[in-house]
Amino acid sequence: MKVNVIQSQQDLEQAFSIRRSVFIDEQQVPPEDEFDENDTLTADCVHVLAEADGEAAGTGRMRRSDTYGKLERICMLPHYRGRGIGQAVIGALEREAAAKGLEAVKLHGQTHAEGFYQKLGYETVSDVFMEDGIPHIVMTKQLNEQEE
Repeated sequence: MKVNVIQSQQDLEQAFSIRRSVFIDEQQVPPEDEFDENDTLTADCVHVLAEADGEAAGTGRMRRSDTYGKLERICMLPHYRGRGIGQAVIGALEREAAAKGLEAVKLHGQTHAEGFYQKLGYETVSDVFMEDGIPHIVMTKQLNEQEE
């Protein structure tokens, strides 16, 4: 398995395909809510693509928001879940945030994934709220705490 920062439109399209499959098809998120102005390759928005068994398996993005990195659109195709790919995607996004001089990251996590993020050092800092009809919480992590 490997996770790479997306450099080409072709790889970005693979990430979009994963997001369509997970968020739009599986979770019924409206397409107009899934894709936005941050779905480009810019200095302030980094996309990553995870590959396993020679195929695109998962994706996520990190964008600069003030003094922290906002982790977004993190998803794995169903048959690749539970194999450590999500953890690798989060790690890659955190490294990108740290490389940009950001000291913290935050995300809107689906409540069913709260335990997953907690195991990676994230702290829940909000009550449950609805986003695209799915319960979410805000979670944060100080990047200087990721040293192990």
